[in-house]
Amino acid sequence: MSRRLEDARILMYSHDTFGLGHLRRCRAIAHALVEDYRGLNILIISGATIAGAFDYRARVDFVKIPSVIKLRNGEYTSLASHIDLHETLKMRESSIRHTAETFQPDIFIVDKEPMGLKGEIEDTLAYLKARGTVLVLGLREIMDAPHLLEAEWKKNSIMQKIDQYYDSVWVYGPPDFYDPLIGLDVPASLRRKMDFVGFLQRSVSRGKTSINARKDNYILVTTGGGGDGSDLVHDVMNAYEADPTLTQKALVVLGPYMPAAERAKLVQKGEAIPYIEVIEFDNHMEELIDSATGVVAMGGYNTYCEILSFDKPALIVPRVKPREEQLLRAKRASELGLVDMLLPEQSADPTIMAEALKRLPLRQPPSKSGGNMRLEGLDHISQTVGRWIDGRGSHLSLVGAE
Repeated sequence: MSRRLEDARILMYSHDTFGLGHLRRCRAIAHALVEDYRGLNILIISGATIAGAFDYRARVDFVKIPSVIKLRNGEYTSLASHIDLHETLKMRESSIRHTAETFQPDIFIVDKEPMGLKGEIEDTLAYLKARGTVLVLGLREIMDAPHLLEAEWKKNSIMQKIDQYYDSVWVYGPPDFYDPLIGLDVPASLRRKMDFVGFLQRSVSRGKTSINARKDNYILVTTGGGGDGSDLVHDVMNAYEADPTLTQKALVVLGPYMPAAERAKLVQKGEAIPYIEVIEFDNHMEELIDSATGVVAMGGYNTYCEILSFDKPALIVPRVKPREEQLLRAKRASELGLVDMLLPEQSADPTIMAEALKRLPLRQPPSKSGGNMRLEGLDHISQTVGRWIDGRGSHLSLVGAE
């Protein structure tokens, strides 16, 4: 029996323990898909404390599961301090399974963590596989340094489980930028499932305006979620304090996960510098990046896609621990001439940072570098999803093709 248009369903999982990257990536994919297909309904399972702070298009919604936060040392703890981590994980696992049973998705897309946080989705994967749901693992183009990723995955037989459960593995980048599984022993059967879709292009939301939108000439300083971004902001402010010739206006976005004490310190410090304006959070970051003269960032996946999408000169100061993902991305993008990069110890030198900030507005945008800017990820995903659901007897139709 053919299914009615509105019955096509995609469930997405975003574990969200540190920062906003996973949820923002899921949301970008979901919004692109519902724009392309009428009657597709998407539900995002998220552990982000501020999942509700973002706008969602019609037919995209989210289910909030109890939050677990990742500490700077890589360990996890419950956001609700009175609830044991083990109990929180049990609640999350139960909520995920119940949502899958109730929603009955055609496709389940998992962001980055193959078995979920501490294995919390393995039971749901087994259930959905048995009922014929298409299971997709979405990986950043860079996961971590190979030796770190291998140690993490080997411990829990992750490679074998990916091959066992998943029908497809999407890599959110082009193959000539980076291979997320480089240096690992990947079975040929799993390699065949890998699809390098390209970077995920971003755009400014139609009809939505940031309350912080501005028309003047400014550089944007962003630390993503901000959980470990205070060092970068201090470095920028120290450069302004040390160099009176640095008069370029800067808009600093601290991020919602920056610890309150650090946030208060930086707001106060910024008030004493005439060229700097500090805001805590903006749920329309795309608009602020689009209007900026240049971007200073740590270079997480989403910010990097925005820098490429809006073609902005960028200075990247990557996080180097506990994961090396940002460092590897910044090095590769710098090699290709797409961005400028400072290591954290260079960024901490006010003279070096001041010079880098003065050069930034004069730098050519990424498109002039001749490097790879392949931003076809959302289109590629949309075509793939359309083929899958068409092949399952559903009547999804391309918007505009009627």
